[in-house]
Amino acid sequence: MSNTQYTEDNIRSLDWKEHIRLRPGMYIGKLGDGSTADDGIYILLKEVLDNSIDEFVMGAGKSIEIRIKDKEVRVRDYGRGIPLGKVVDVVSKMNTGGKYDTRAFKKSVGLNGVGTKAVNALSSSFRVESVRDGQMKSAGFELGELVDDPTPEESAKRRGTRVIFTPDESIFKNFKYRNEYVEKMLRNYVYLNPGLTIDFNGEKFFSENGLKDLLEDNMSEEDRLYPVIHLRGEDIEIALTHSKTQYSEEYHSFVNGQNTTQGGTHQAAFREALVKTIREFYGKNYDASDVRKSIVGAISIKVMEPVFESQTKTKLGSTDMGGNLPTVRTYINDFIKTQLDNFLHKNQEIAEKIQRKIIQAERERKEFSGIRKLAKERAKKASLHNKKLRDCRVHLTDSKSDRTLDTTLFITEGDSASGSITKSRDVNTQAVFSLKGKPLNSYGLSKKIVYENEEFNLLQAALNIEESLEDLRYNNIVIATDADVDGMHIRLLLITFFLQFFPELIKEGHLYILQTPLFRVRNKKKTIYCYSDQERIDAIEELKPKPEITRFKGLGEISPDEFRHFIGADIRLDPVMLDKAMSVEDMLSFYMGKNTPDRQEFIINNLKVELDQVQETT
Repeated sequence: MSNTQYTEDNIRSLDWKEHIRLRPGMYIGKLGDGSTADDGIYILLKEVLDNSIDEFVMGAGKSIEIRIKDKEVRVRDYGRGIPLGKVVDVVSKMNTGGKYDTRAFKKSVGLNGVGTKAVNALSSSFRVESVRDGQMKSAGFELGELVDDPTPEESAKRRGTRVIFTPDESIFKNFKYRNEYVEKMLRNYVYLNPGLTIDFNGEKFFSENGLKDLLEDNMSEEDRLYPVIHLRGEDIEIALTHSKTQYSEEYHSFVNGQNTTQGGTHQAAFREALVKTIREFYGKNYDASDVRKSIVGAISIKVMEPVFESQTKTKLGSTDMGGNLPTVRTYINDFIKTQLDNFLHKNQEIAEKIQRKIIQAERERKEFSGIRKLAKERAKKASLHNKKLRDCRVHLTDSKSDRTLDTTLFITEGDSASGSITKSRDVNTQAVFSLKGKPLNSYGLSKKIVYENEEFNLLQAALNIEESLEDLRYNNIVIATDADVDGMHIRLLLITFFLQFFPELIKEGHLYILQTPLFRVRNKKKTIYCYSDQERIDAIEELKPKPEITRFKGLGEISPDEFRHFIGADIRLDPVMLDKAMSVEDMLSFYMGKNTPDRQEFIINNLKVELDQVQETT
């Protein structure tokens, strides 16, 4: 029997900042270094921004300025400014905020009075300034501790609030803000708040037509089957079209200005209402999957006091709109039933195009229903025993776990690499899918191949995305191959597969390439892993006079004990991103089509010759 004492001394109350710093995941999801869109550093920016957005929603301040330089973030709004006597409390006392008073902020986002406190506690330096009534009050903090609290002073500045913070490097290791992710977040804010201007490092973001602009900016005109249908009502806005090239459905959903990347009750109601309305309009009981195939839609609703399934507000759990309004489901159903039906009656041409698309989807589905049936049986067996998958315990769909955002599937090639990753992974959140060599080049093939090809079928089964992206089991899909020619080829083949059949995985920022070190430089006291020639030169300099230098040729050469470092807290990932200017079709044909002079020219212009530098010994 254990002699561990359990007395009053074991019970301790944490102060607010200690609690946040000890359990940051409860407040901001995962930590990360900025290589993924849901990393904590973006949540910090979002928490500060939400307050400025709420000011705009309340009719105060039409522009917000954001400056990110190196690791410091500055956000300035021209709203009402925080009441001067409460500037310190608002950013450092839990459960203090202006949004508990539902009258002042009827449908705001930041309801729990936690946001800026979390930013403050997780920043090495944090400064807030509020200007109102010709006076300015500021306060400075370090790691949540108040270090500067001057008395209010006269000021000629415009009213509003400015927040300056630098995330704490001891929590967010080697982090950097990626402009692509910040810009995507800001675009979403302006789509949802027409009339708002956000100035980010000198570039202005503005939207006139809300969700219509979102779909038009995310899809090329050639890919849209018909012009975007855009419908607005009280507390609801939707936009939708069909893609000519994409197989799967794709949704962008928002609640009170929050991008609910994992959907929720409103997205489920949107999908259901679309099917119901379209069936009734044509008077035909079309299969739901045929109606929704290739649909690209966006929905935004405003709910009083929304309930989210996590602090980071990525999935809506509310079933009611609030006040005297009906349920979320009824509200969305009624709106779409009336408005979309009216629209289709008035726009006969679009209605015909939608019907043709549904009939085409039905034909394709029937064409390979036999294959799908076989594949489903295979997948069923596979889910019981997917021989290529070493699964993990937590999945993205486990709403009760606080580690869902860390869930990762590594796609590896060959037994040796799979073995190293399998032995060194975190069995709770990291799964491994092992390829037996180069996968099939799926360029130009129909979706039939996903079911016929065992490897692709098992990969689809492992990801669980046949029906919808909402069921995706892993937040990060990481291609882990050697950095040689064969490894590059496998990367290209896998990216082609995802681009062809599941482009929304890439659009939503789920696909990455694992960076693995090229060299190991060590002496008796220290080991440094280097990811570039420059890092190698710096490491040799640091560990001189005569460090041991090892070059890694492939993942299989790295021992499991070492591999632990590359897929743990210091993991380095390169996100796979789509070029806005180029359609998926054009991109695929450029890289994977017949050898074109264009591609040959591109290869020649971008060819890099690697020279091993000889170390001079003196």
